[in-house]
Amino acid sequence: MTQDTAFLILKTGANVCITGEPGSGKSYLVGKYIAYLNEHNIEVAVTASTGIAATHIQGMTIHSWSGLGIRDTLSEYDLDALLQNERLVERMRKTHVLIIDEISMLDAHTLGMIDDVCRALRQNSAPFGGMQVIFVGDFFQLPPIARGGRMSRFAFEAPAWTAAGLLVCYLTEQHRQEDPLFLDMLLSIRKGVVTKEFHRQLAARNVAPKGSETLPQLFSHNADVDRINKEELSKISGNARIFDMHTKGSKALAESLKRGCLSPETLLLKEGARVMFTKNDFEQGFFNGTLGTVVNFAKEDGLPVVRTNTGDMIKVSNTEWAVEEGGKTLAKIIQLPLRLAWAITIHKSQGMSLDAALMDLSGAFEYGQGYVALSRVRSLSGLYLRGYNERALLVHPRILEHDRVFLEASKHAQDVFITMSASELETMQHNFIRACGGTIEKRKAKTAKKKLPTHEVTHELVLQKRSPHEIARERGMTVGTILEHLEKLIQKGIIDLEADCAHFKPTGTRFEKIKKAFELARKESDGLHLAPARAILGDTYDYEELRLARLFLE
Repeated sequence: MTQDTAFLILKTGANVCITGEPGSGKSYLVGKYIAYLNEHNIEVAVTASTGIAATHIQGMTIHSWSGLGIRDTLSEYDLDALLQNERLVERMRKTHVLIIDEISMLDAHTLGMIDDVCRALRQNSAPFGGMQVIFVGDFFQLPPIARGGRMSRFAFEAPAWTAAGLLVCYLTEQHRQEDPLFLDMLLSIRKGVVTKEFHRQLAARNVAPKGSETLPQLFSHNADVDRINKEELSKISGNARIFDMHTKGSKALAESLKRGCLSPETLLLKEGARVMFTKNDFEQGFFNGTLGTVVNFAKEDGLPVVRTNTGDMIKVSNTEWAVEEGGKTLAKIIQLPLRLAWAITIHKSQGMSLDAALMDLSGAFEYGQGYVALSRVRSLSGLYLRGYNERALLVHPRILEHDRVFLEASKHAQDVFITMSASELETMQHNFIRACGGTIEKRKAKTAKKKLPTHEVTHELVLQKRSPHEIARERGMTVGTILEHLEKLIQKGIIDLEADCAHFKPTGTRFEKIKKAFELARKESDGLHLAPARAILGDTYDYEELRLARLFLE
């Protein structure tokens, strides 16, 4: 399913599970929906199953938001105590949309307790107290950890999940991996089919990269990461500069932010230290996972200056991680958006996009651990392996089985919604806004700045020889939207395909296969239609790839 279709479904108020492989745009879609809700004055709670995930989305953990805390059980006495918490009750009753990110790491038992709390505090017997619930995550990644000695079960195995009647939006667009061979390898892990050729390709990446000291190393255990970062920093002469984290607001929420923040509470830096940015700031030119080296410290304020791997020089200032609710900041922590990057754990790498990484998967001990690590890099050429064990390539058998259910459910949802007329969808969307007490008209922007037409902005980036994926990342859009701009620019004669766009013309055997598929499909109908060609090629070819190839075939 495309992000555009999923967005239409979200706006109807349906309960939704957003899933898909790493890099498919789940976080982008959620951010777009949150902005939509804010525009229409609808109260949304943004939460996550872990502290790390919560810091990525400027939210709080679902345990903190729901009042569950560290509870393993929920008695009538506990529910009564939560009902006495006026602030908690008020927060929950004014919320109309509940988002839980990294749902794959939330145990079924915990999800059931969250459902019980929502029903009780909202005094509404409907699932999750009648709120729209949005569950986000990829179950092929790290599984849940059960507490209290229980057997771990996935969230979709909870009765609360079934009762919520969630529609599945399985995103199929890809915005991270730009290497077709590597993408096929990752997909084969998701299908549980690891062939001899797969092992041969991985074995070929067991090489010593040039300049390996500039690559982040991924390990499965904290002890290895701490040891390597400490050793490498000590090799640099001179005293370390110390940067301490500061906190404001609720102490309990601030502590939760600290636990989830990828920047350490005390950061030690020296000139020459390898670092990684831990937050997105597209205006300054970095994102969560950008790598670089500290080249000096500014004389006027002592802040570090980092040269990124792409050659950009960035003076790094303090940034904030905050917990917000109803437009108010409840707590925040303040620190440099940096961490030492000679090594990092696989767990903490979840959500990052890396150009290259050196990995040791020989100590992988959990289902999905190897898949998370491998899917951090954008191409096979950026992958360097010190070793791996068989378990590193395994995904949970329950997920292999249930993934087919998700795919089928997503296809059914898409078939239903794409047959609806624009007026039907608009009526459903407006009814949902009214039911939430929101406003149909969007909030007016504080300042109305004159902007270039969006396709003209894309045009400028094309002339800078950016690829569609790079343009999409920079503009915060989907590749599909960028391709729409290209099609419009070509139709209007604003850009010349061969002169301006030759740098992203598809090459190799995949392009030839796409060309043949279009030729076969054309025998059945006039024109170069996407659906018939994709039916011939199969699911390993997405619509964006076909649309890009079509530009050079028409």
